[in-house]
Amino acid sequence: MKNLQTLLPILAVASFFIRISGSISLRLVMTGPDMAYLGSRVAFRCFAPDSSLPVTYELMRGGIPINTVADLQGDQVASFNLKVAAMSEGSYHCKATTQGSTGVSSSIKLTVVTPASNTRVTSEPFPPVTYEGSRIVLSCSVAKGSHLFYSWFFNKKEVTSLTSPLLLLTGNKLVMEEVTPEHAGYYSCMAWSRVQDTRRFSSSSEVKVTVKVHVSKPRISFFISKEGASPHGNMTCWSTRGSPPVNISLLVDDKEVESVTAAESLIAWFPVAMVPGQDMGVARCRVKTEVQELMSEPVTLEMVPVGGDVKVEVEYLYSADSKLVAAKLSCQISKGTFPYVSWLLNNSGLPSDTHLDFIIPPVQYHGALTDCRRTLVLAKLGPEESGYYRCRARDSYNESGPWVESEAVLVRVTDRILNLMLPATSSTEPPPKVFLNTMEVLTIAFCCFLFLTMAVGGGCVYKMIDHKQAHIHVATTNSDALPLSSPTWQSGSEQDDASSTDFNV
Repeated sequence: MKNLQTLLPILAVASFFIRISGSISLRLVMTGPDMAYLGSRVAFRCFAPDSSLPVTYELMRGGIPINTVADLQGDQVASFNLKVAAMSEGSYHCKATTQGSTGVSSSIKLTVVTPASNTRVTSEPFPPVTYEGSRIVLSCSVAKGSHLFYSWFFNKKEVTSLTSPLLLLTGNKLVMEEVTPEHAGYYSCMAWSRVQDTRRFSSSSEVKVTVKVHVSKPRISFFISKEGASPHGNMTCWSTRGSPPVNISLLVDDKEVESVTAAESLIAWFPVAMVPGQDMGVARCRVKTEVQELMSEPVTLEMVPVGGDVKVEVEYLYSADSKLVAAKLSCQISKGTFPYVSWLLNNSGLPSDTHLDFIIPPVQYHGALTDCRRTLVLAKLGPEESGYYRCRARDSYNESGPWVESEAVLVRVTDRILNLMLPATSSTEPPPKVFLNTMEVLTIAFCCFLFLTMAVGGGCVYKMIDHKQAHIHVATTNSDALPLSSPTWQSGSEQDDASSTDFNV
């Protein structure tokens, strides 16, 4: 009896060690997803490949049993099907129990992915309207969603760091540091997630980004129109660059006269009262936006009738190789603020693009009018452009007003000048022919004849003077050789000898 009581503790300890060794020897295999969409169904599977005895499986989450499958053979798989909820996220493992043995599998961490919904684009500033050089940040916001990726689209084309280096993609934001007019357009985004091979996405609607252009310095001009018997001034204020709407005002002597809001353009017109010959003040244009206020240069409101002296100045234009290429004629008007200028060649009017009011039929010419018709440029020079040019001027607002005309100025382009205008020939080309008119040929011939006559006359005069000096010398020699008492008569032979002697001296 005592021996039995002694053996019982030993048997209990041995049984405990047998159970421990059996639980360690049971090997479990568990499979299942590590990510799943919220609301989907997933399956975890467990089995003990080395067990030949019936096995009871338990699915554990964080040490808490969730489900149990009992009495499966070792080669049978225990499947645990779950509907994924927000609280389903966590670490899962299987616990298996067989007769005398237990086992625990490795863990699988399940991540619950919430698909994106109600995606929209928000901006800073809002609304996304700003001036060039400013900063705009667009955000892709969702009502709910997790583990999201973001894609951006500009005018329905996907934005990447390679295709759009001026746009910075960071997280769910699209950053434009210094916007330019090229950034203006329609933007949208897409928030999406991926679980294995399944993608779910949510797209936003398009948002229009407006980039305003800074307005340029305004310009001012005015012209005179005549309605009835009295003239009226018309002021024009405009800017060449900018984004409407803008506020445009007319100021006379620094006092605002009238103001308008240009909603679709950058130009405005203002009527002003004008009195001929009277200074009506100094006018300026002002342009205002939310961030700018600019003033134009001042203009004196004065209407001086055309009068005084009018003259034409001619300037010939040459190329770099000193060849005549064009002629510029300027009409200088000493008096008048709003002149209308017309040109005449040999008393025939020259046509223009906008005015054909000549009484005399116009002639054809190769030229252009610039500087409010005050400058005539003859781009092609030829005999048909040669002649007498005059300009005349009158008040532009009075079509029936008197003309003030200049004196005629001769512009002559001869054949010789045209030959000089020909391009230089190469060494292999024959030299260009030089053409001379009849007057030039006669002048050259007369000069040559005069030079030849003077040369021959000079030679004759020289011979005559030289021959006279020789006779004087011979006479002097003979008077010294013969005595004064010699007879004046001599024989012919003696005379010949004396003559011969005289010419041999």
